[in-house]
Amino acid sequence: MYIYIGSDYLIDEEEVVGMFDIETTTTSYITRDYLTEAQKKGRIVNVSSDIPKTFIVCRRNGETTVYLSQYSAATINRRRLFSR
Repeated sequence: MYIYIGSDYLIDEEEVVGMFDIETTTTSYITRDYLTEAQKKGRIVNVSSDIPKTFIVCRRNGETTVYLSQYSAATINRRRLFSR
């Protein structure tokens, strides 16, 4: 099953490691450090045409990619559940 995360991007549900609300999770320095390292390594894909609300960690073939989406984690999860 694929999940629409914005800007014509679909991700495979099987590859999703986690979906996180940016506003609440970036208060932790651990999360900020993780996102900074992902950005340095070129692993962040911004699919947001607005201020991102969610980051989605995906793993495919041993490679991690972090997607930034303008949609809330609740909205993306609801789409995932309704598409079944």
